[in-house]
Amino acid sequence: MTLPAPAKPKHSFQAYLQPKTLQMLVLGFSSGIPFFLVGNTLSYWLREQGITLTAIGIASGVGIAYSLKWLWAPIIDRVDAPFLGFLGRRRSWIFLAQIVVALGLLAMGAVGIGRGPVSLVMLALVVAFASATQDIVIDAWRIESSADKEELGLMTSTATFGYRMAILATDALILILADKVGWQISYALFGILTIACMAATLAAPEPAVADAVMKAKAQAGSLYTARGIFDAIAGPFIAFFKTHGWLALLMLTAIALYRLPDFIMGPMANPFYHDIGLTKTLVGDVRATIGLGASFAGIAAGGFFTLRFGHLVALIAGGVLQAVSIAAFGLLAHKGASMELFFAVMAGDSFGTSFAGIVLVAYMSSLTSLGYTATQYALLASAYSFVGKLSKTVTGAMIDSLKVSMGLMDAYAAFFVAAGLIGIPGVALFVLLAWLHRRGPPEPPVTAPAAG
Repeated sequence: MTLPAPAKPKHSFQAYLQPKTLQMLVLGFSSGIPFFLVGNTLSYWLREQGITLTAIGIASGVGIAYSLKWLWAPIIDRVDAPFLGFLGRRRSWIFLAQIVVALGLLAMGAVGIGRGPVSLVMLALVVAFASATQDIVIDAWRIESSADKEELGLMTSTATFGYRMAILATDALILILADKVGWQISYALFGILTIACMAATLAAPEPAVADAVMKAKAQAGSLYTARGIFDAIAGPFIAFFKTHGWLALLMLTAIALYRLPDFIMGPMANPFYHDIGLTKTLVGDVRATIGLGASFAGIAAGGFFTLRFGHLVALIAGGVLQAVSIAAFGLLAHKGASMELFFAVMAGDSFGTSFAGIVLVAYMSSLTSLGYTATQYALLASAYSFVGKLSKTVTGAMIDSLKVSMGLMDAYAAFFVAAGLIGIPGVALFVLLAWLHRRGPPEPPVTAPAAG
């Protein structure tokens, strides 16, 4: 398997103002709204109510929904959403997922913590599964709606921009909002904002090329025949391994380990800010200013590196930046709440994780096959998140255990340094992949034939 030489971008700024690109921006925003509201931001809410770090770590396990989406992605690739088929396969599932996300966030706002954390966490689990479904289809729409690799890069950048705007809102602005009106109203407002995003779903066109492929598969055999079921479930995985050969296992392992540092530190970041004595408004202000600028710089730098040096070199650079930026939180825990150091650490974290995130999305997008887009991308996305989602459930217990002998701040420091170092194996595997690509594959890649 060899990577194509990076092409020179051919899209101008005007391309970002085209209807399809603007629709992608809003869909990316919609995709990003629930992610932190059922994860890192929820952990801040729980910590403020006196919930232990161990319990918060366990509660973060609702994110496992994002790692299991490959299980129902084959259905989404083959069947329209119930009662909404008139919208088209992709739009019907996006619309249904948005309805459930919106209702779930409104319910979280209505229930709050008053009935105990279990009810709130169970609602978060429902939102997480709907959010994972939304991600499956929006990723498929992004890839299938792109006319060529250049436009795919444009759509990926636009989706990431929208997604990062949602992360800014749900990871930073919500802290300022919660200080003023409370967590419950804040969550309800984001449920309403999700409803507003449905306008982009209704305006977005169905991917014409993908529709033709889907119709060809439908003519070849119904989903409800043995052949149709086999193609829906096994076809995407067979096609992926036929295309990439034995390197597919190495690629999946590298992807699975790549974002471990970010996943592991994620649920403990907001409780750390609370425990170190920083206010929600201060954290929100810094994220909305320094963090925002650094995030966009990281996205731009990641896109440039991918175009200039190729996917694997960009992944290696992003992995190193991510590991260093997360380990730097250990210095903040050791030194205390120094504002200058806090600003620097937040900037580094936003830049490093944004860089790593965009290069990984670009790499995974380049590996999918038309006709299996939703399932293959879900497989890749699940690979990169599964290990991290499982691992982060014990992070609170780790810190609670370490603080007995080290004290809370030293326990945080040791934890963040370890979280950064755990990214080294993923970087090493991408170094190995880069070396193997330079040597050339042991066998030429085989393109999987269309099913049917």
